[in-house]
Amino acid sequence: MDPDVETLADDDALAGDGGEADRFEAEAEAEAEAEAELLRDRFRLAVINIATSEGKKAGMEVAGPVVACIADLAFKSAEQLAKDVELFAQHASRKSIRMDDVILTAHRNEHLMGKLRTFSQNLKGKEPCTGKKRKKTSKKDDNMTVI
Repeated sequence: MDPDVETLADDDALAGDGGEADRFEAEAEAEAEAEAELLRDRFRLAVINIATSEGKKAGMEVAGPVVACIADLAFKSAEQLAKDVELFAQHASRKSIRMDDVILTAHRNEHLMGKLRTFSQNLKGKEPCTGKKRKKTSKKDDNMTVI
């Protein structure tokens, strides 16, 4: 066998391992996309139910295309909100999102920002105290001197 052909055969054998990793990565990506699609569908269904029930409360019947449009707008708005919140957290060099990040996303809407602040304060009032308690020192520790 020609040495160049042997090298190519060895390269193909090594590439087989990468192909399996690529296949695994593609499957994981497809699974994540399917999960995202399921979440999108559930979100839209919830918005459709809310829009329909609110229309009934007002004594109106909302047309199907209008409800679909509302659902799409709500989803796009939620996507943008999620991106903005993530960017605020990244800007603060954090990997987790805080309530302050959510409030910052409403900086253009004074009314919404006020509602979010009130909601945040109400949540803080209901949370149990999670602060660490200071350890009491005994009188022996206070009187002890280090040599």
